[in-house]
Amino acid sequence: MRYPEAPRLDLVEDLHGHSVADPYRWLEDADDPRTAAWAAAQDDLAAGLLAGLPGRPAFAAQLTELVRSGAVGLPVWRHGRAFSTRRDPGQEHAVLRVTEPDGTVRVLVDPMALDPAGTTTLDAWSPSWEGDRLAYQVSVGGDEESQLFVLDVGTGELLEGPVDRCRYSPVAWLPGGEELFYVRRLAPELVPAGEQQFHRRVWRHRVGSDPDADVLVHGEGSDAATYFGARTSADGRWLVVSASVGTAPRDDVWLADLAGDGVLRELQVGVDAQLTAWVPRDGRLWLHTDRDAPRSRLVVADPADPATWAPSAWQEVVPQQPDGVLSDLALVDGPDGGVQVLAVHAVDATDRLSLWAADGSGRLAQVTDLRPGSVSGVSAPPEGGTTAWVGFTDYATPPSVLRWDTADPAALTSHEQAPVAGAVPALQVLETHATSPDGTPVHLFVLSGTGTPDTPRPTVLYGYGGFNVSLTPAYSAQALAWVAAGGVWVVANLRGGSEHGEEWHRAGMRERKQNVFDDFAAAAGHLVAGGWTTPAQLAVMGGSNGGLLVGAMTTQHPDLVAAVVCSAPLLDMVRYELFGLGRTWNDEYGTAADPTELGWLLGYSPYHRVVEGTGYPAVLFTTFESDTRVDPLHARKLAAALQHATSAEAPIVLRRELSVGHGARAVSRTVGLAADQLAFLAAHTGLTPPAA
Repeated sequence: MRYPEAPRLDLVEDLHGHSVADPYRWLEDADDPRTAAWAAAQDDLAAGLLAGLPGRPAFAAQLTELVRSGAVGLPVWRHGRAFSTRRDPGQEHAVLRVTEPDGTVRVLVDPMALDPAGTTTLDAWSPSWEGDRLAYQVSVGGDEESQLFVLDVGTGELLEGPVDRCRYSPVAWLPGGEELFYVRRLAPELVPAGEQQFHRRVWRHRVGSDPDADVLVHGEGSDAATYFGARTSADGRWLVVSASVGTAPRDDVWLADLAGDGVLRELQVGVDAQLTAWVPRDGRLWLHTDRDAPRSRLVVADPADPATWAPSAWQEVVPQQPDGVLSDLALVDGPDGGVQVLAVHAVDATDRLSLWAADGSGRLAQVTDLRPGSVSGVSAPPEGGTTAWVGFTDYATPPSVLRWDTADPAALTSHEQAPVAGAVPALQVLETHATSPDGTPVHLFVLSGTGTPDTPRPTVLYGYGGFNVSLTPAYSAQALAWVAAGGVWVVANLRGGSEHGEEWHRAGMRERKQNVFDDFAAAAGHLVAGGWTTPAQLAVMGGSNGGLLVGAMTTQHPDLVAAVVCSAPLLDMVRYELFGLGRTWNDEYGTAADPTELGWLLGYSPYHRVVEGTGYPAVLFTTFESDTRVDPLHARKLAAALQHATSAEAPIVLRRELSVGHGARAVSRTVGLAADQLAFLAAHTGLTPPAA
C-alpha cells in the first residue's frame, strides 16, 4: 500500500542513560497542520479500504440485530421506589427510570431527549435516601466531563445544574435531600497549567446554592492525581471518605461522626491494601478489604469505638476463600429478622452466589440456581427486607435482573429480562487453560457455534490484563456475530486482572507487566497447538490497556498473528504520563521519571519495539478524537512507525472517529465501529461471513 507521507525526525534523547528515539514526536500535536494533513490522508485511506471489505454489509446487518437487543440495569431501592436503567431495541441509549410502589414506571433521564444527536451520555446517578431527589451526571461528545444535575423525582423539575468539573464524582446524600457530599475539581485558574483534569476535593453542598460557596471537607494538600470517594449512612450520622492516588490498588480511609464533632479520623492510612467501608442499618462498621487477604474478605467493627478499627480487633463475617474472590455483597434480612450477607465470589472468572451469617458463624446456603455467567451486582433496599436483586449476564444473555429471596435461598427467579431483537446464534462455551512460559496456568473461554467443523478456523483472541479488571462472561454482539459467521472467539483471563485476586493483579503490573504479554502469547500458542486455529487465521483484539496488550503482541510476536484490532491504545510508554489521564496510571505501569522503571517501560513499549524490515500483521487502529483518557496520539505514532517499517503487504490502517470518547456511545455508532473491526479481521484471517 502507499501510505501518507510521514517525515521522520532525527530525534534521539538521552533518558537516564537510555538513547530513546522518537521520530514521530510531531504527531503528538493534533493542531499541527502537518498532523492534520496526515490524519486527513489516513482518513481517506481507511474509508476506502474499510468500505470495500466484502464482509462488512453482512457483519453490519448481524450486529444491528444483536446490538439492538436491550439491556436492563440493577435497581437501586429507596423507600419503595426502584431506580434503574433500561434500553429497548431501537433506542440509542439506555434511559433512567423510576418504578413507583404501585408499579408505575416513569422515565427520569433520557439522553436522546437531552440531545437528539446522540452524543450525550448518562455517566452516573444517585437517588437521595428518601428517593424524592436524584443527582445525575451527563457528558457531551465523549469528553466524560460529567456535569452534575439534581431533579425532583416526583415532578421531574430540575432543581440544580449544571455543576461542572464533576468527572468521576461520587454523590453521598444526607437525610432530607437538602445536602450532599460530592467530589469536584478545583477551578482551572487555581491549578498549574496543564493540570486542569486533576486536583480534586471533597465538598459539602446545599442543593440550589452556589457551588463555589461549598464547604471544603477533605483533600487539601493531597497528591494532584488523587481520586476520592464519599459515603454516608442512611441516618446521616456517619461519613466515610476514601482516597487513592490514581489507580493505585490501595486506599486511605477516614470516618467522621457527623452527630459528634464531625472530624475525619483515620481508619486506614498508608497501608498497601484496598478497603471499602460503610455503616448500614445495623449500625456496625462494615469493611470489604484485601488487607491480609488478597482474595478479599468481609469484616465488621464498631464505628463509635476506634479501638475496634485495628485489624486485630476486626470480627470476620465472610473469610477469604481458597478459590474465590469476594467481589460484591448485599445485606438482607433473614427469616428471623437478623441481617445476613448475600455474597458474590468469582471462581476462575465465573461468579457464584452464597448466603452467610452476619455474626461470622459461616456459610448458610449456596445459590444453586445461578447458571455459569457474571453477576454485575447485587442490590437490596437499605431499610431492610428479605429480597435482593441480582444483575446477570453471560455470553448469550443480555444484561438482565434476577430476584432472590431468603425464603428459598438456593433459588433465583426472573425479575426483568432484557428484550432480544433477533435470534441469538447457537453457542457453545468451552473452558481451557494455556501455560505461560513461567508455568502459570491461564484460563480461556472458547466460544464457537454448535455443529461447526472440528478444524482450524479463523479465531479472535481478546484480552485486557490490567488495572484489576476481570473478564467474566458477558453478552457481546461482536463475539456472537463472529461466531455466527463460523469463527471462534476466545477470551483470555490474563495476569493483571482480578480473576484470582490482588496477587494475580500485581503479578501483571509494574516490573511484572511482561507477564501479561507472555500470558497472551501463550494463549495464542495454545489455540494453535490445540487445533483451534493457525497463525494465518488468528487475530488479536483489545482496547485501552488491551490496546497496549495487542500492540505488544504485534511488535513482540509479529509471526504469531495475521490481524490486529488495536482500539484507543496506550503505545508510547515513555511519554504516556504526559497526556490525558496518563499520570494516574503510573502505579500500574511505572514512571519514566525513574531510571529503573523507565527500563521496564522501554522493555515492552510497542512504539519503541518497531523494527524496520519486519513483516508485521494487518493492523487496524481505531481512535476517538474526544478521548480524554488515552490520547489518540499513541495510535498515530505507532501507525506511522509500522507503515514505515513493515515489509509485508498487510495493511496498517488508522480509523478515526469524531465526537465520541473512550467510554459510552450511541448504539448506531457501536454498530459502525464493530462492523469495520470484524470485517477487517475477517478479510485477513480468511473468514467468509454469510451474505447480508
